[in-house]
Amino acid sequence: MPAPAPPPDPAAALPPDPGSALPPEAAVASIPEPTDSTTAPAPYGPGPVASATPIRILLADDHALVRRGVRLILEREPDLRVVAEAGDGAEAVEAARGQDIDLAVLDIAMPRMTGLQATRALATLKPGLRILMLTMHDNEQYLFQALKAGAGGYVLKSVADRDLVAACRAAMRDEPFLYPGAVTALIRTYLDRVRHGEENADSLLTPREEEVLKLVAEGHSSKDIADILVISIKTVHRHRANLLQKLGLRDRLELTRYAIRAGLIEP
Repeated sequence: MPAPAPPPDPAAALPPDPGSALPPEAAVASIPEPTDSTTAPAPYGPGPVASATPIRILLADDHALVRRGVRLILEREPDLRVVAEAGDGAEAVEAARGQDIDLAVLDIAMPRMTGLQATRALATLKPGLRILMLTMHDNEQYLFQALKAGAGGYVLKSVADRDLVAACRAAMRDEPFLYPGAVTALIRTYLDRVRHGEENADSLLTPREEEVLKLVAEGHSSKDIADILVISIKTVHRHRANLLQKLGLRDRLELTRYAIRAGLIEP
């Protein structure tokens, strides 16, 4: 069934999870129980993260049967272990205080404290903690709010059996994990901002600074650049200094490498 329209502040008030209106058996229907380990297919995505100990996971969802299904998906992998569970966001924050955990997997729509609120609290409480959102809401507003709050990935419950393990491993490699629809939403939003002048891929440098950068990278001297652009040598030096400062670079060589990456000159 379609996700309800999001409220103005999804972090403060979220619509009930669609699963909450269904019996527990239906709520977990979209999270198939894994097959026996002897017949289970190989996990999606890269293999286990190299580690002497399993990744310690905090799992928070207000449906006990959903947690059970998710736990079975995770713990069939030798490098993943659920060490704590919580029924809402507030319980998740408290569990994180008393447990050594590496990764939190949080539902968005939970009582008392939502997953978004819990993400903000956990990001402050444990800055190094990785956080994934696991939700039934295929909703752009929740996606953006989750990423802004500090989540490193957004996984839909409907494909948890396919994506969740890969998402956990990606999070531990400090890599973002988004389902294909979320990637499309991010690109569409960025392009909309560019069209409306709210975002510009080249806004870091002014047009004049870009001209100076190109000429510097092509090997022209400050005098040559001044003659080509009809500006003073002093102005060229000021532009070069601004370029180095803005880009965090040190010398002409690094400016040249940047110009190549930016497509201003051919390597």
